[in-house]
Amino acid sequence: MIGRRAFLHAAMAGSVFGMAGIRPAMAAPQKRVAVIDWAHLETCLALGVTPVAGSELRQYRRIVGEPKMPETVADLGLRGTPNLEMLRLVAPDLTVISQFYDYQRPVLEAISPVLSLKSYEAGTAPYGLLERSTMALGEALDARAAADGFVARVARNIGAARQALGSFAARPVYVISLGDARHFRAFGADSLMGDVLVRLGFENAWRDDTSYSAAAPIGLEALADVRDAGIVVIEPLPAEAGRGLPDNALWNALPPVKDGRVSILPPINHFGGLPSAERFAGLLADAVKGWSA
Repeated sequence: MIGRRAFLHAAMAGSVFGMAGIRPAMAAPQKRVAVIDWAHLETCLALGVTPVAGSELRQYRRIVGEPKMPETVADLGLRGTPNLEMLRLVAPDLTVISQFYDYQRPVLEAISPVLSLKSYEAGTAPYGLLERSTMALGEALDARAAADGFVARVARNIGAARQALGSFAARPVYVISLGDARHFRAFGADSLMGDVLVRLGFENAWRDDTSYSAAAPIGLEALADVRDAGIVVIEPLPAEAGRGLPDNALWNALPPVKDGRVSILPPINHFGGLPSAERFAGLLADAVKGWSA
């Protein structure tokens, strides 16, 4: 007699293989993993492991973008309150969370074993934490070689970007996201952007305290405090700010704006993993090369 769990495994496998046009016999065995936290979700994909389920996938595709999320991945809904019935349906061998979701552990462990990996910690530059979490995730998914190679690749690419930037990297830089036409959020030393910024050789122009990786809301006039700084804006832009920024007198009066040291980057996961760190480094290095001296 076939149990409910075995039946669900067979049903899910059949639907996925049918969509992909692949016969089950050709598929390499892979641990079935569900991922709640986006930093670990993007890392899982970067290691070549497609999860059976993840959280807030429509928003992931809009904000994170890379690595791309396959359509076969089931959506568990909100990260803070995942759909437990869907989680039971996909029947994972392992559910991966970060420490932010440890309060969910009792209900999640009733469905599958849970792996909690630290991603961000207030007051701590996150890159080292993300390296260690990547290694631990690779170990748990039987993909340690892929994890080792990926960690080395990201470090190598950030190092190469720093070398390519040369004298550009000596400049202080604000990395911000806009809240509205007059306020912004500044990424500090314990943010992904702030950490990568320093690894590229820049100085973070935001020197004040942050509240868990960023400070907000800050008036645009604060961007004039470091006159020789550059400004990097990370999308998405609020509709009001996007429409009004070109004609915003306060914005246009800022020294970095007047001197042509502003770049707008596409959306990047603010609390991402090493894939987001690598992507931010590449986008920033390319953007800065277009600044005036």
